[in-house]
Amino acid sequence: MNLLTDTHLANTMTQKPLWQPSTQRISNSNMHQFMENINDKHQLNMQSYADLHAWSVDDIALFWDEIWQLSDMQSQHKGERILINGDRMPGANWYPDAKLNYAQNLLKFRDDRTALVFRGEDDTRHSLTYAELYLRVAQLSSALRQHGISPGDRIAGFMPNVIDTVVAMLATTSLGAVWSSCSPDFGINGVLDRFGQIKPRILFTTDGYLYNNKTLNSLERVAGIAAKLNSIEKIIVCDHVTQKADLAELQATAPDKAIHLEDFIDRHATTIDFTPMNFNDPLYVMYSSGTTGVPKCIVHSIGGTLLQHNKEHILHTDVKREDVLFYYTTCGWMMWNWLVNGLAVGCTVVLYDGSPFKTPTIMMDIAQQEGISIFGTSAKYIAAIENAGVKPAASHNLSKLRTLLSTGSPLAHESFDFVYEHIKQDVLLASISGGTDILSCFALGCPILPVYRGQLQAPGLGMAVEIYNDEGRPILQEKGELVCSKPFPSMPIYFWDDADGCKYHDAYFDQFDNIWAHGDYGEITAQQGIIIHGRSDAVLNPGGVRIGTAEIYRQVEAVEGVMESIVVGQNWQDDVRVILFVVLQSEIDLTDTLVNNIKQQVRANTTPRHVPAKVIQVADIPRTISGKIVELAVRKVIHGEPVKNKDALANPEALDLFVDLPELQS
Repeated sequence: MNLLTDTHLANTMTQKPLWQPSTQRISNSNMHQFMENINDKHQLNMQSYADLHAWSVDDIALFWDEIWQLSDMQSQHKGERILINGDRMPGANWYPDAKLNYAQNLLKFRDDRTALVFRGEDDTRHSLTYAELYLRVAQLSSALRQHGISPGDRIAGFMPNVIDTVVAMLATTSLGAVWSSCSPDFGINGVLDRFGQIKPRILFTTDGYLYNNKTLNSLERVAGIAAKLNSIEKIIVCDHVTQKADLAELQATAPDKAIHLEDFIDRHATTIDFTPMNFNDPLYVMYSSGTTGVPKCIVHSIGGTLLQHNKEHILHTDVKREDVLFYYTTCGWMMWNWLVNGLAVGCTVVLYDGSPFKTPTIMMDIAQQEGISIFGTSAKYIAAIENAGVKPAASHNLSKLRTLLSTGSPLAHESFDFVYEHIKQDVLLASISGGTDILSCFALGCPILPVYRGQLQAPGLGMAVEIYNDEGRPILQEKGELVCSKPFPSMPIYFWDDADGCKYHDAYFDQFDNIWAHGDYGEITAQQGIIIHGRSDAVLNPGGVRIGTAEIYRQVEAVEGVMESIVVGQNWQDDVRVILFVVLQSEIDLTDTLVNNIKQQVRANTTPRHVPAKVIQVADIPRTISGKIVELAVRKVIHGEPVKNKDALANPEALDLFVDLPELQS
């Protein structure tokens, strides 16, 4: 029995929106215009997003073919067949006859509009027009071809989020080769756990990177990587923190392999010979977080990635050519891949590398200076600037900003309030949720819908998103497993070194036959929005009642003095008890009064089952390099179990704070 049901339903039914799009904004949106065009073309009478979504999942082949046309997909051949085996997951096959090239689609604009802007934390700024970007890619693509790079070869980037990374990816994919990247803050073993599986022929790196006022040397780690990764034939070094990096150490470790980018490129090349590839050929190798073992290598297709990202950019994010699109991300997070696909729409893409907190306002400064219209960040960032007292509405000119995106973890209800009170009143706040597994979103923004506190606006078009109970039946306004009941183009094509497909099947289709189970615990609301309550494998189960961790975080982090928290279940006396760890503001100690305040806040706004049995102060919380807290790793530590892959963590030393705690012995 869900003890929250009656109160929760009453709250969601009476909830009023925080923001509603104006009539003009709706009519000018790509989403509205798309719906009107579909109505005219197919003699339909869709009046709402709910109508459009229902149509998109009732006839998924027709819908995705309309996205192909909307996107102006560049292809050498499309073919007549859209989808075969459309009733099978896995097994559905999209556009089996199509021939296209990913880079060609991102480089179809070749004019003097700004394509890329790089901003560094040291105020460095570089930019490229679409014409200049095409030329840069042509020179590198030609050099890679001369080196013998061909379709299916893997090329890896150990790179910060700079323009050279985008150029390297586009040159790679122009040849039909496969791109994979890690951010340079990964340790050597973390990189080897990833690149060691896919055996890249070429490794791109910079000489170093900047983070929080420190200059960090990448070449020392690259030397260690090259010493253990025999597949690497060339190490191409892009100068970033120096004018001309000294490659002596690399040359000693990997003789005749290291070369400066400027010495590698073909300066005479002016055009790109794009290699036609199949729709379902590999484009990217992405990696699971790897906090419980060696990361899974998730392989995504050329066409599926392009089609899905185009849909999300054009329709859900309402990106137009005049937009300036930004997402704070590293090259080790899927949002980088999502961000750079904005080039296919022809907008200006802003890259930032460095600490988002080098100064409390640095991200907002850049938003103002670059005229960013679509600003993407994490839930953690929004909470952090609120805690730091930053109020951009009072300090910055954000007149160009019309959409604010948030992902990485569920966005707290209080953060919704903060955005509208202290960032901007007239802005579409889109909390989005999907993952590396699908390289896209199951639920995200919609420019023709209102924003409700605590809710993701809508399921994505073409995504048959449902919430299932344990018996595999769809439920509404109740908590359960987030699933997708029909195939979609950006499903992985396979896992690396998974010849029989067993790992792939077990990851998504083991729980419900022929249904994608994503591993998120959520619900569909009365407004047809979606709430994500946390990861299913982190769900707490005291007394047999399933509790999403986000439900507790929302309450705890609203308590004055609490910076952040992590909650896990501890096996105790044939049951599970809820253990809460909190990081407090400086010079604040965890007193009995504060513990009682936390427990009362949780009890008053949830149920007695949610109230933690123990509240323990810690100095830090372990996170992945992309910033996600690792509940499973903490749970392993408090039960005395080993954490197998600490290199996946940004701060593995934080796990030591949870070892043999006396508070957990009674």
